[in-house]
Amino acid sequence: MMQKDSRIFVAGHRGMVGSAIERCLRKDGYTNIVTRTHSELDLTDQAAVREFFASEGIEYVFLGAARVGGIGANSARPADFMWENMMIEMNVIHSAWKSGVKKLLFLGSSCIYPKHAPQPMPESCLLTSALEPTNEAYALAKISGLKYCEYLNRQYGTDYISVMPTNLYGPGDNYHPENSHVAPAFIRRFHEAKQQGLEEVTCWGNGSPLREFLYVDDLAELCVKLMNEYSGCETVNAGSGKELSIRELAETVAEVVGYKGRIKWDTTKPNGTPRKLLDVSKAAGLGWRYSTELKDGLRKAYEDFLTR
Repeated sequence: MMQKDSRIFVAGHRGMVGSAIERCLRKDGYTNIVTRTHSELDLTDQAAVREFFASEGIEYVFLGAARVGGIGANSARPADFMWENMMIEMNVIHSAWKSGVKKLLFLGSSCIYPKHAPQPMPESCLLTSALEPTNEAYALAKISGLKYCEYLNRQYGTDYISVMPTNLYGPGDNYHPENSHVAPAFIRRFHEAKQQGLEEVTCWGNGSPLREFLYVDDLAELCVKLMNEYSGCETVNAGSGKELSIRELAETVAEVVGYKGRIKWDTTKPNGTPRKLLDVSKAAGLGWRYSTELKDGLRKAYEDFLTR
């Protein structure tokens, strides 16, 4: 287990996941947390990452740094998403191993699972059929990261674990109009529509895909718990175990934001994977369950958005 003064590196601490993990660690009394901004340490720079691990005496790593985005961004720049994520993962994991890090937790995404995976999706369905084309590049990068952790465990006896969260939202999210995921994109879109007095908001697809959402601070609590209590090559799914349609999500966000206009659906745009519900029985068996209901979490996320 991590000690309260263990030297812990949170990679990507300015992102939504990394900042939530840092908050959770500090709340739990961990006092020796190491962070670096991108300007201080470019994780795609192999030599810089190697030097960082060689000199900093890191004992534990939470690898939450990543290039992320929604359907539009993933479809438009698949090469960028694949290259940057592969470089970050391989540099950090490899240097952690070379420097003797005690334990590493790698954060992936539920998009690693096949497009037509059984629902809810168990950890064992990984690589059993084709991926969703709209985020294939990102998924392949994440699969490579978790597999590298698995192979290091098997070949060299490391204790590297991976967590696959469902769709995340909460403080620190990316609300960019083109590069964000669906929940923060809706928050921005409906907020701006309310501010501008628009009578109608257009959303991609037909609203039918089913999605699961998890408040990021709930994920952070699971990550700290797993770092202290879980070892194994198989990943652990992190989700709420509940799903709703994108149409229902849009209506919920509109209610939270206070937008009263109409919602129109552009069916010429892609829906993405029809359904993505994680089987979270493994995490439940380890004693974890989410605690933040969607509407409450969206209110907190909207409050965060308003501070930006």
